[in-house]
This record gives sequence, C-alpha cells and structure tokens, in this order.
Amino acid sequence: MAETKKSFRLRFLLFLSIMGPGIITANVDNDAGGIATYSQAGALYGFDVLWIFIPMTVVLVLVQEMANRMGVVTGDGLSSLIRERFGVKITFYLMLALLVTNFGNIMAEFAGIASAAELFGIPRIIAVPICAFLVWYMVLRWSYRSVEKIFLLGCFFYVAYLLSAFMAKPDMGEIAIALVTPKLIATKDYMFMLIGIVGTTIAPWMQFYQQASIVEKGIDIEDYSYSRSDTILGGITVSIVAMCIVVVCAMTLHRSGISIEDASQAAQALAPLAGLQASKLFAFGLWNASMFAACILPLSTAYSICEALGWERGVDQRYEDAKQFYVLYTTSIILGALIVLIPGLSLMNVMLISQIVNGFLFTVILVFMLILVNDEKLMGKYTNSRFYNAVCFATVVVLALISVVSLFSLVL
Repeated sequence: MAETKKSFRLRFLLFLSIMGPGIITANVDNDAGGIATYSQAGALYGFDVLWIFIPMTVVLVLVQEMANRMGVVTGDGLSSLIRERFGVKITFYLMLALLVTNFGNIMAEFAGIASAAELFGIPRIIAVPICAFLVWYMVLRWSYRSVEKIFLLGCFFYVAYLLSAFMAKPDMGEIAIALVTPKLIATKDYMFMLIGIVGTTIAPWMQFYQQASIVEKGIDIEDYSYSRSDTILGGITVSIVAMCIVVVCAMTLHRSGISIEDASQAAQALAPLAGLQASKLFAFGLWNASMFAACILPLSTAYSICEALGWERGVDQRYEDAKQFYVLYTTSIILGALIVLIPGLSLMNVMLISQIVNGFLFTVILVFMLILVNDEKLMGKYTNSRFYNAVCFATVVVLALISVVSLFSLVL
C-alpha cells in the first residue's frame, strides 16, 4: 500500500511538471469573443444549445491531441512541419491568413479588457495601455517557466464562471437532459449560433500554439502519456467553463427575455437578476479571459510565423537572437491596443470576418495535420487509428460545409 501511494505521488508530481500546454491552450480559447458568443447563446436559446458541447469537446480533444502528439514525437512545431512537407509558398499563404484572423482576435481581446474595466469604473484610455504594457512585460521579460506559471494561475480564475453559474441556482437534472438531447431549431439564427459556438471554441491558432509550447517546454516521448492527459483535461475544462457561461445566462437573461450583444452587457444585466456578486464575478471573468488571451494570441502568432520562416523564436531567447519574434509580438500588442482606443470604433465586422477566416483556415489546417500525423516516416508507431481518422475526416467534411454556408449567407 505504501509503495502504491508513493508511486501515485510520483506520477502526480510528474504530471504537474508536464502540465501546462494543453490546459493553457484550451482555456485561452474562452476569450472575450468566446464569452460573448456563449453569453448570447444562453440569453437567446437557453439550454437548447447545450447538446453541441459534448460532440464539440470530443473533436477539440482529438485535434489538440494530434498537435500534442506531433510536437512530442517530432520535436518540431506545426508551422515547420507544414513548410517541410508542403513547401514555402503554401506555408506563406497559410501564415498570412493566420496573421489576419489572429489580429482580429487580438483587437477583440483588448476590446474585452476595455469593456471589463469600464464595468469596474476604469476608463478604457487608462486600462488598455496599462494592461497592454503588463502583457508585453510579463511575457517578454520573464522566463518560459515563470510565464507558464502565470498562465496556469490565469486558468484557475475561470472558476469565477463556475461560481456565477452556482449563484444562478440551475436545475442540474434539466441541464443533464439538455446535454444529451440534441435539439435543432429550424431557423437561420439558431444554426449560426451553433456555428459560432463551434468556431469560437476550436480555433486554428490553438494547434500552432500548443505544438510550439510542447517543443519550447522540451517534452519528450517518455512523458507523452502525461502530456496527453494535460490535453484531455484542458479540452474538458474549457467546455465546462463555456457551459457555465451558457447556463448562467440561460437561467437569468433568457428567462427574463433580455437580449444582449456582448459579454459586458451580460455582466451588467446579471446584477438585478442574479445579484451584484454574480455580476462582478462575470465581469472579472471577462477581464481575466481577455488578459489571458491578449498574452497568448500575439505569442502564438509570433511563434507560428517565425517558425514557418525559419527564424529564431521563444521567450527564453535573447532579443539579439530572435529580433523578428520580439518585434512581431510587440507590434501585435501595440496595434491591437491602439485600434481599440479609436473613439466610436465598432469591432463587430472585424470579429465577423476573422471568425469566417477561422472556419476556412481550421479546415485546411486539419487536413494538413491529418496528412502529417498519418505519415509513418514522420510519426512511426504514433500515427492515428482508423477510428481516429474516421472522426477527424468527418469533422473536416462538416466544417467545410459550415464554412461554405457561412460565407454564402454573409454574401447574401
């Protein structure tokens, strides 16, 4: 018995040392845009959208696990593998699309910071520059290990949404039934809401960032099982947080017939319905999520582009050795923060276009990933199983159809 306890303790400690890339990557996706989407979904449709989270979580875990596995087995990032297999030209256009959609999301994160700060009575002209500097200083002036610990702490603060949902006093039996009972409402708006939930939960930057994090952390094949557990845990926790946001808005806004357009409106509307504490917790969650994503998205962009072009990258590199990496990261933060400060600017069109590009880009990236992960010369015995491939190829088909429908509807 003592040996068993000791063995379990050692395995747990080893998991804690490996933990990070999977949980951080997944939870960052609950950003300002994601929180706005989940809030709107709960306010408009109540529990009728909860069923999408189970299949979506399965796909999220499968895709991120492939990125994780390729990083562990090959020791290379996804951009590098795509360049080596498909050539510089394809990689260049892929990185260009990634840069466009990521920058749209970066602006959305600073807009989320501004909205959350104003809910606490802090003007955006003060909050955004201060937060932008903190993001820049923390990531580029500290070591990777220190930054990762801060990111893991940021994951912990998502508990604010679990507490908000608890304060709304939901019926757990009703939630359980909604999770396992698919419900389709034959309206365009409902279908677009489902597409928005999937699009904001599974984003293309995630695969690049997680694989780059695996390589940066130096996780090898002996620790693959722990790294895989980290990825699975991340996929599950991000979905639980998202469901809590839907639930709290369903229990309050939906049942009161209140419609919203963004997460800050949800936080304001919660005060008279669920109490001031629930409203403040929701607003704090928005700030934490926006700050978190404002760190990761520019970092992911810099990692991906520098890796694709063969430049040095990483927060542990000196400026003299990785100038392009530091310039890309700094420029993304400065421009994203400055644009949000433009008076009267609406980011709705930017966010809409970036989400559509997200959908197309993720479909293409998933095809590349499936080709790479099934290459025995590259992956050895760690290629996908037939079942794994069947689920992923079905996902490609569904996402391709969704992207085409989204674009067609936008044009109309």
